Amino acid sequence: MKNLFDIRGRVVVVPGGAGILGRSICVYLAGQGACVAVLDRDEKAGEALVGEIRAAGGDALFFATDVLNREVLVSNREAILGAWGQIDILLNAAGGNMGGATIAPDKSFLDLEIEAFRKVVDLNLFGTVLPTTVFGEAMTARRKGVIVNFCSESALRPLTRVVGYGAAKAAIANYTKYMAAELAMKFSPEMRVNAIVPGFLLTNQNRALLTNEDGSDTDRARTIIAHTPAGRFAEPEELLGTIHYLVSDASSFVTGALAVVDGGFDAFSI
Repeated sequence: MKNLFDIRGRVVVVPGGAGILGRSICVYLAGQGACVAVLDRDEKAGEALVGEIRAAGGDALFFATDVLNREVLVSNREAILGAWGQIDILLNAAGGNMGGATIAPDKSFLDLEIEAFRKVVDLNLFGTVLPTTVFGEAMTARRKGVIVNFCSESALRPLTRVVGYGAAKAAIANYTKYMAAELAMKFSPEMRVNAIVPGFLLTNQNRALLTNEDGSDTDRARTIIAHTPAGRFAEPEELLGTIHYLVSDASSFVTGALAVVDGGFDAFSI
C-alpha cells in the first residue's frame, strides 16, 4: 500500500521559516525528504538554518523576503521555481504581535495604539494573503497544491489583552475556509487549504505576557496552564505530526479545516 505520508521530493515554501515554529517545521520536513525553501527577513538565522539542514543531508535554500512586499515575494517564487521547478506546499508561518496592539490589565480599549493594531493585522493577515496569492499562482498552473495557514486559539474565542492579534487570526480562520472553496471550485479539487491552530507555546512574541523578568510564570501563564488539561505549554515539535498530516496525501479529502493542537485548552476566564 502507498505510504500516504510520503512527502519526499515535494517543494515546501515556508515564509517565517527561521522563527521558533518555522525552524522546527523546516528541519522536520527536510528530514522527511522534502525540498524546503526557508523564507525570512532574518538572513543570518535563515542561512544558519539552511546550513544545519544541509549538514544533516537535507535539501534547503534560503531566500530573504518581506511577506508584505509582493515584488519581493514574486522574486522569491521565480527563484524557487528556477531551483526546483515547482511549488507543492506553502506553510504561512510568518506572524507576530506587538505591545501597542495589546491591552494591559490596567488599561482599556481607549488606550489601544491604532497604528500598532494596524501593523499586527498587516503582518498576520496580509502576511498570509500576499504569499498565498503569489505562491498559489504557481500551484494553480499545475492545478495541485497544499496551503497551511497558522491560526490561533484567539481566533476561536476572544482572549483578553491580545485584541489586534486575535482579530487578525480570526480573519485567517475565515480566509482559510474561503480559500478552500475558492481554489477547489475554480481551479482544482487537488488544491487544498487548511489551518493549524496551536495551543499556547512560549515564543518571542508572547514571552512578555507569559514570563516575568526572572523567568517565572506570570499570572496569565498560570491561568492558561490551569485551563489546559495537559497541564503545560506546547512544544514546537508537537505541531509537526499535524502539519505532516495536512501537507501529505493522508489528508487528501481534508480542506477548509482548522486543526486544533492545544492540549484540550478551555479559554474560560483567560
